[in-house]
Amino acid sequence: MTTHIGAAEGDIAETVLMPGDPYRARWAAETYLTGARLVNEVRGMLGFTGTWNGHPVTIQGSGMGMPSLSIYANELIRDYGAKTLIRIGSCGGMQPQVKIRDLILAMTASTYGSPSRGIFRGLNFAPCADYGLLRAAHDAAAGIAAGVHVGGIYSSDTFYDERPDIEAEMTRHGVLGVEMEAAELYTLAARYRVRALAVLTVSDHLQTHEALPAAGRERSFGDMVEIALKAAFA
Repeated sequence: MTTHIGAAEGDIAETVLMPGDPYRARWAAETYLTGARLVNEVRGMLGFTGTWNGHPVTIQGSGMGMPSLSIYANELIRDYGAKTLIRIGSCGGMQPQVKIRDLILAMTASTYGSPSRGIFRGLNFAPCADYGLLRAAHDAAAGIAAGVHVGGIYSSDTFYDERPDIEAEMTRHGVLGVEMEAAELYTLAARYRVRALAVLTVSDHLQTHEALPAAGRERSFGDMVEIALKAAFA
């Protein structure tokens, strides 16, 4: 048991999927895991452990933003021995070729600021995904109806951003989408020498202002869970 995770020793699997929304964690566990049981509900941040094709898997909510994810990822890795952490969540599209419902496999994650920023002082550290997971996820995504894009994303530390110039520069430099967690996850994975990946569904678009309806989000979320599980155990 840690400050933010109430799971007992042995309750957390080495492979952890991390949606931001704890209720999505429950949905994914009930839909895809066998024998899923609640292992954490501290502060309402639900976590479940079960098996997928015989492999132990934990699905733990991370909350919104890098500070929240940093708390859960640190404790999962340091105190529970997690070795593979895959973020499954939504993002905003930033390029014309990226469409609503498409999937983005985040190869790198740029950020203006994160909880780890102070560690590097003047250095611009470049956090990236684990290549083995990235390659396996790309293979697992073959044949799905949605488009699949591999490339850089932007992890923003603010949801209501008042810096449109940053969005413009990210778009100008080919960034595929924006979300709020992956850069810190990738940085922590590098620090602790574990594997990490972000598999993201484009739920809205910053240029076209389209947005995915709630029912469509759930269907696309299912694609992310399947791809993440297949990649983790490829």
